[in-house]
Amino acid sequence: MAGVDAVRRVALGLPRTTEHLIRDRVKFRVGRIVYLALSPDETALGFAFPRDERAALVASEPDRFFLPRASDLRFNWVCGHLDRLGDDELRELIVDAWRMVVPKRVYTEWHRSAT
Repeated sequence: MAGVDAVRRVALGLPRTTEHLIRDRVKFRVGRIVYLALSPDETALGFAFPRDERAALVASEPDRFFLPRASDLRFNWVCGHLDRLGDDELRELIVDAWRMVVPKRVYTEWHRSAT
């Protein structure tokens, strides 16, 4: 089971990531682009995700993943219940979300050094 500490550890270990408290929500971003956010009660995690794939993700596991509120559907974003995500899966989701917002070169350099 993943937790807030695991989210922080993974996200802050990624190049260019900074943590911010915005409107009572912990958010992680690269530059000005938010790619990860905890709900105010820290039970759910919103993360960048390809828009054309999110409906399939939510439909495949609706007890674990859900769409953001209607006003946020315009973004490449999906949400998950933090207590229903395993540590390995959490790491993969965070890295994939981060990869969507950093230059390809940054990801390639990080991936090369991480493997």
